Amino acid sequence: MKDQKNYSDDERCGMEQNKNRFWTGVLTGALVTAFAGLVIVGMSLGIYLFVRSAMGQGGIVKEQPGITSAEDEKDLDYDSINAKMSLIQHIIDEYFLYDEDLEQVEDYLYIGMLAGLDDPYSAYYTQKDFEELQTDTEGVYSGIGAMLSQNQLTGLCTVVRVFENSPAYESGMRPGDILYQVDGHPVQGEDLSILVNNYIKGEEGTDVAITVFRQEENEYVDLTVTRRSIEVPTVEHEMLDDEIGYILITQFDLITTEQFKAAVDELMAQGMKGLVLDLRSNPGGVLNSAVEIADYILPDNLTEYDQGEGKTMIVYTEDKNQEGEHYTASDGHELDVPVAVLVNGESASASEVLTGALMDYDRAVVVGTTSFGKGIVQNLIPLGDGSAIKITVAHYYTPSGFDLHGKGIEPDVEVELDEALQTQAVVEPKDDNQVQAAAREVVDQIQNGDKGENANEEN
Repeated sequence: MKDQKNYSDDERCGMEQNKNRFWTGVLTGALVTAFAGLVIVGMSLGIYLFVRSAMGQGGIVKEQPGITSAEDEKDLDYDSINAKMSLIQHIIDEYFLYDEDLEQVEDYLYIGMLAGLDDPYSAYYTQKDFEELQTDTEGVYSGIGAMLSQNQLTGLCTVVRVFENSPAYESGMRPGDILYQVDGHPVQGEDLSILVNNYIKGEEGTDVAITVFRQEENEYVDLTVTRRSIEVPTVEHEMLDDEIGYILITQFDLITTEQFKAAVDELMAQGMKGLVLDLRSNPGGVLNSAVEIADYILPDNLTEYDQGEGKTMIVYTEDKNQEGEHYTASDGHELDVPVAVLVNGESASASEVLTGALMDYDRAVVVGTTSFGKGIVQNLIPLGDGSAIKITVAHYYTPSGFDLHGKGIEPDVEVELDEALQTQAVVEPKDDNQVQAAAREVVDQIQNGDKGENANEEN
């Protein structure tokens, strides 16, 4: 337990003021964001009207006879919106005190159109945003070495992982820190991808000033972090006691599958008899990487949920028209050792795809706490001018048909992380109570003869 500190009345008053100021700011920010969203949505429809009108004049979109209003045509009243947009632009031209940034106004029209979908996972990316976004899946960038998660209801961004020996680690950043400002810019409600790419990442060797709110100490903390080239360690591994392998996957990138296979091969060469697969605080990422790892672990011929295809179903999607994709095992490889998967409330999306597949086929015991519950698919669609939109297009389902969105995956063995470890930047597996609980589950499986001891190629 931590030593209890005695505070003076003045210190307690200051701490209470800090707490009140922080949560008042959260509430105010949420209201301002909501109001701004309503304004932007109204603006966004005008540009959509302009596009549709232009297309109509070109003979691509034809007016239907007898349609006179939005209520009749189940669509937007483009004439009315166009007139309102023209009026707003006239007012801007006549009265706006400052110079109008037309490029920024246009960007916000598109941003507003996606905001109007009321889906926190759909977003518009400017050309610059899109270019920087693509570096996320390449595994190397110039940044601070921390992983963030965003609460979709409050807009708060929280540090969920600090990589060892990273700039964030060296600055004193901790898991659980809530980002308040980056270089003086309030970040609540900012799209997480844009926040990371436009404010946190930057030129190597430059400093970024980050203010966090540290809940356990009830105070704001100013950190100066020097950016440098970071190679994202998506896969880490080591051998635990009792010849139990341990593999940590921090996120699913393009490089993750090969890193995972290399880790398995090395552990098997050391005599691995069972595996703890740590997906805690893994926000997801590239779906195909998670599917390929599930394929590498599972045999190809499990027909319990095959939907008539004769192959092991890993995950399937379904869109608004009840159509979608089936992802099945096909690599001819099986990892035939007992497996325990570690998850927590920040394990999301692709992490849940992998966990759900192993759980449905009873190929792993799930340990930890209930996962995040993101069971929807986004497509990133380039628009041809360098910009792009990310839009939700489908639900995904585990092999058994379970829709985990909004529910998450409940562990077979529930184990909370010890409180003393929750804000510790780096926790060694030997000191991690959840890792040790998962390892014990694997040992029990080995002793009960639930799985073999070798990774076998299918014949």
